[in-house]
Amino acid sequence: MDAAAPSAPLFILSFRHRDELSRLAEAAGWQPIAARRAANAEARFIASGAAVALVDARGALEEGREGVKALAQAAEINAAALLVLLSRTDGGALDEMHRLGATHFLVSPFSEAHLLQALRFAERHAERAGGGLPARRRAEEDGQAASWRWQPGSRTVELSPALARQAGLGEDAGRRISLMELFRKLDTDGRRAARGAIDRLVATGEATAFAHQGGEGARLAHHVRLGQTGGEVVGRTETLDGAGHGEWRGRDPMTGVGDARAARSRIAQQLARAEAGEPRAVLILLAVSRFDAINGAFGRATGDAVLQGVARRIERSVDADNRRRFVARMGGAEFAVLLAAPTGLAEGRFLAGQAIEAIGRPFMSGDHVITLGSRAGVVASAAGDDAAGLLRRATAALAEAKSADSAPIHVAEGEAPGGSALGDRLEIDLRRALDRDQIDIRFQPLVAVATGRIVGAEALARWRHPELGELGAATLFSVAERSDYLAQLSDHVQAKAIRAAAAWPEALAGLRLSVNITAADIVRPGFAAQFLERVRGSGFDPARLTVEVTEGSLIEDLATAATLLAQFREGGLRVAIDDFGTGYSSLAYLKALPLDYLKIDKRLSEDIAGSVRDRIVVRSVIDMARSLGLGVIAEGVETEEQLGLLAQEGCNLYQGFLCAPPVTSAALAELVAAAQR
Repeated sequence: MDAAAPSAPLFILSFRHRDELSRLAEAAGWQPIAARRAANAEARFIASGAAVALVDARGALEEGREGVKALAQAAEINAAALLVLLSRTDGGALDEMHRLGATHFLVSPFSEAHLLQALRFAERHAERAGGGLPARRRAEEDGQAASWRWQPGSRTVELSPALARQAGLGEDAGRRISLMELFRKLDTDGRRAARGAIDRLVATGEATAFAHQGGEGARLAHHVRLGQTGGEVVGRTETLDGAGHGEWRGRDPMTGVGDARAARSRIAQQLARAEAGEPRAVLILLAVSRFDAINGAFGRATGDAVLQGVARRIERSVDADNRRRFVARMGGAEFAVLLAAPTGLAEGRFLAGQAIEAIGRPFMSGDHVITLGSRAGVVASAAGDDAAGLLRRATAALAEAKSADSAPIHVAEGEAPGGSALGDRLEIDLRRALDRDQIDIRFQPLVAVATGRIVGAEALARWRHPELGELGAATLFSVAERSDYLAQLSDHVQAKAIRAAAAWPEALAGLRLSVNITAADIVRPGFAAQFLERVRGSGFDPARLTVEVTEGSLIEDLATAATLLAQFREGGLRVAIDDFGTGYSSLAYLKALPLDYLKIDKRLSEDIAGSVRDRIVVRSVIDMARSLGLGVIAEGVETEEQLGLLAQEGCNLYQGFLCAPPVTSAALAELVAAAQR
């Protein structure tokens, strides 16, 4: 192994020889993250960022079998290698270990040199499976490795961007903090453990570790070693969030969607329900093409922001607010979408196409416009499937899509021409839906945080499809966009919403109404004048109307958008930016646009109940809006905890299931009456 190469993390699960293997790996230039128990090994392996996992089953075959089971799926999804060590008497278990997911093996007795060679072969496998990115660079380029460096005698410690974010100190590369400030963040036992570990490391030169209680109830472990020069102390920080070490939240910390563990749990639950008589599940696995090039060209901060934007677009394109659909980040730039009780593979193919199309729209990063490509594999569950089996088949379908020269989607069990047929059918059905009045308007209450009173409502479209049931606005408008019917649908929904609000009973006379306009509306000639005339003709007071436009619809032509919004305000309307914080938020356009409200994306509302870093991000968004004189509306508020924290940070208004889902006008009147009692 090249001694000059940067140290790469190596995850070790050994039940009898952990310390021995850790010393050997560290001496060979690896950075070991070692465990003695299989419990929570999967979460620790994913958090480590390691491209190679070593399971030492020597003298502990049953424990080793459970360890391979725990790590195999995470290794496959993250394009990692899984090396298993077996005792000579257990050589007969090789077939089983291969079936469980091991990619490499070594049977004792073997020399240290043989083990290191096996690790090199495993690392090469991970490099190729990961698209050619060297394994010892992958964790660095993910931007998620929490680590620190300290030169003995220095009064400062250098934190990685990930650790700086985790500590709530910003994310500038090379962030430094005073040693005393860092020690003050530790409790008494933590300070004692840290001093002891550093003293041992300096005295013996052998890698060691210490643990302490961190914020949010989590426990942190620091794996420390000497740097390449021999004088510098390098630490890698791991959050221990298994049993007894805090609660697993099931959310990907970067994007806010579900994580890989949550995805496997949801898949298993749906498969169990399918066996009880419910329809089978369909799984979509999506991968952003050559995402490592984005990090290389624009830096980790931009890469992270774009990845967050990708997650939001996937959610919207598949209408993730529909409780039958679940979105998760599986690792790197791969996402899974689980469809519970789907109409068939055709629905999966259609939604995969919607997601690929959404990801392909440009992202704005500073002065740069970034365009991404993506591929998808689609599979349906079959009798006898478990979560691991369904994910393996989805991974194989995705690999087929990646290797194809043209079609970006591969559907297992044939190419499912019905996917295209479903899209064509929905386009035809949409035109009929307008004529047959199958598009309903629902109103989601807008609530004043300070008083709890309902002060307005957002109009949201729902399609009562005669065969597919209720379809949300995301699917409805995606179908319209594909069929060049977007302007007609937008006009229909806006007019119907305004007419419905104009007919509200006296109990709702003081409420504001919010309606959405699309990116296509922004560039339509004469749209503002047409819209304002529609409002005046309805009899609805323009002073009670707010138009909402998503930040994504602004980036293609900011000047045109500014002119349109100014015309709305001149006509007496108010203007809100919707879904703020979806990955390319910019203070520059907030200053340039005539605005009244900023609606923060539902993921930010959820994140405020997360870590200290999450709350700092939400606080900065709210502070930025208030500094510009804008009201702040939080979307997707579902718990009292979220509402309380948002109130503390200065949020003015909220909407979400904590108050009510989108409801009819009659139900809205009942909610208003109840809130006034």
